[in-house]
Amino acid sequence: MQSGLTKHIIALLLVAPLLAGCLERGQPTMVDTSADDDAFCRANNVAVGSNDYVNCRKNRDVQRGNANARTDRAQRNLAEQMLNNPTRP
Repeated sequence: MQSGLTKHIIALLLVAPLLAGCLERGQPTMVDTSADDDAFCRANNVAVGSNDYVNCRKNRDVQRGNANARTDRAQRNLAEQMLNNPTRP
C-alpha cells in the first residue's frame, strides 16, 4: 500500500514543474534595459544627471514603448487575420 502512495508522490513531483510553466503564460517578462540605456546616453557625451541625460533616457523609454506597441499590434492583426481567413487543407 505504501509503494502506491510513493509512486503518486513521485509522479506529482515530476509533473509539478511542468504545470508551473502554465502559471506564467501570458505574463510578459520584464527585461532590465537600464544599463543599455545608460551606455547609449553616455556614448553621446551626455553628463549623468543633466537635463539632456534625463531627456535621452525618457526618449529611449518612449521608443521602447512604441516598439512594443507595434509588436503587439502586429501580433493582434496576424491573429485576427488568421481567424477571419482560415485555410482548409
